[in-house]
Amino acid sequence: MREHEGVTFCAKCFREAIEDRFRKTAIKHHMLEYNDHVAVAVSGGKDSLTLLNLFVKLESRFPRSRITAVCVDEGIDGYREEALEFARGTCEKLGVEQVVVSYRELFGTTTDEIAGMKLGQTPCAYCGVLRRKAINKAAAMIGATKIATGHNLDDEAQTILLNMLHGDPTRIIRSGPVLRDPRGKFVPRIKPLCDIPEKEIVLYAYLTGTEFQSVACPHGHEALRNDIRSFLNQMEQKHPGTKYTLIRSAEKLRSAMSVGSVLAELHECEKCGDPTTHEVCEACLMLEAVAV
Repeated sequence: MREHEGVTFCAKCFREAIEDRFRKTAIKHHMLEYNDHVAVAVSGGKDSLTLLNLFVKLESRFPRSRITAVCVDEGIDGYREEALEFARGTCEKLGVEQVVVSYRELFGTTTDEIAGMKLGQTPCAYCGVLRRKAINKAAAMIGATKIATGHNLDDEAQTILLNMLHGDPTRIIRSGPVLRDPRGKFVPRIKPLCDIPEKEIVLYAYLTGTEFQSVACPHGHEALRNDIRSFLNQMEQKHPGTKYTLIRSAEKLRSAMSVGSVLAELHECEKCGDPTTHEVCEACLMLEAVAV
């Protein structure tokens, strides 16, 4: 038995409950096929390493499936090196193949260099877009059929509010636990931890002996998401269930509206060939700004 925040509980039962919710989420949203090759996006933090642990447990039941850990080195001095070391150690412990790609190799720059430029947006805005592109490139390189990310319930609730504040409510409908394009323009993305609160993931990592990076990114303090996180945590403390309510509200919106009706027309980016709603994709536009 263990004690956490004054509550005594069975550690084994808690671990099994998290693993069961992971499986049920995957089943509920039809995330996986028996022969999938899943590229698990691993940053070295608690969420992604917990996700990798859960996938390893699930993979043992499906011998025709395969998982590969995909790590991105954004080039953040004194921060990313430690995270990659945690990722490497966990991959070795679990016997999982690890693939590392870097901004320097893919884009000719780093997040630190971008942070030193006056570009009109925070480094996080650039880093988020380039990170998605880097993961997509890595997934394509290894022939993955799915990309799994460690977004938890807190992350999803924050994203819903961010989309509203950015004036893009239709993105709430287009996003969600599974991001598929019926036109087959990109590798489907899944979020098997989307129904699990962040604090429960931290506890699961602790109970499974998972070492992870706990230091925040040095550039993260500029992001609007931090303010949203603080606001939602305060609301959750005063009004328990706030985050779940946001998530369920988004689910109702997706159910009420046809996803097909909000699908934007996709073209090939004139520079890189990736799918985009414009002539040039957002990542290439950002890289143009960085190169100036």
